[in-house]
Amino acid sequence: MIDLAALSALRAVSDEGSVIGAARALGFTPSAVSQQVKRLERQAGLPLLERVGRGVLLTDAGRQLVEDSSRLLADLEQIRADLHRTTDTVAGHVRLTAFSTAMRGIIAPAVRRLLDAHDDLRVTLEEREPWDTVDLVAAGHSDVGVVHSWGDQPVLVPDHVRTETIAHDEADVLLPRDHPLAGRPRVATIDLVDEGWIATPPGTICRAWLDRMYVGTGRVPRIAHVAMEFDSHIALVDAGLGIALVPRLGRQPLPDGVVAVPAYDPVPTRTVTVLYRRSSAASPAIRAVVDALRDREGSEER
Repeated sequence: MIDLAALSALRAVSDEGSVIGAARALGFTPSAVSQQVKRLERQAGLPLLERVGRGVLLTDAGRQLVEDSSRLLADLEQIRADLHRTTDTVAGHVRLTAFSTAMRGIIAPAVRRLLDAHDDLRVTLEEREPWDTVDLVAAGHSDVGVVHSWGDQPVLVPDHVRTETIAHDEADVLLPRDHPLAGRPRVATIDLVDEGWIATPPGTICRAWLDRMYVGTGRVPRIAHVAMEFDSHIALVDAGLGIALVPRLGRQPLPDGVVAVPAYDPVPTRTVTVLYRRSSAASPAIRAVVDALRDREGSEER
């Protein structure tokens, strides 16, 4: 009989591209993942992984097993969800993945309320970029994800993943208090073309949106400094080292030396979306988590 846990381990190796990546996604040690795959190889009677240099690749049999098992694992998740639905009990373990400002502004208070209301529910949290979150939910390595998309640029998700919009969030331009534009009620992109920006790294969704803001100006944003965390952006603006575009969701109180000015033309707005697999939709625990994230009471968004 094929071990379903070992099958999930092989699928994680396929999705992540390595034993180490699979271990990270599953919350196991690399040794534990290797042992599970070896057990599956004994059950199947065929080699499922082959070593290539310092890494591994799935054999033809391994790829076939992963492909054929996808429907089985989805059906098993559906069975579990239906079983829990019959009892209407919010219980079990939910793995929740989200981006940083949602973690602060939505998830922290929502999960606290959930755990207070349901003694048999366990939630583990992981902070990841939206594209990574989509992959983790789609592959079954996370149960619920929270992602964001700017303007008319949606985050693409596969058909077996369901999406629900839970919030809309605007970003302000942060300026040093003595900046010539700090006293305006709002600023347009054209007002900012000569400014030095503090921005997230290339390849991030927020950096892509900053680039798109400049479409039609004949210019590109001049990046003065790069920092991943918005708290760092705020500190750099406070030091007079540039300006920044920082969302309101999860934003900490601004220091006295920083002013937030609304932007327009375009208005920088992002949509916050929750993701979960359709096969888990009947689970009372998944539904409770999604409903708690949708409930804005108690969140830090303003």
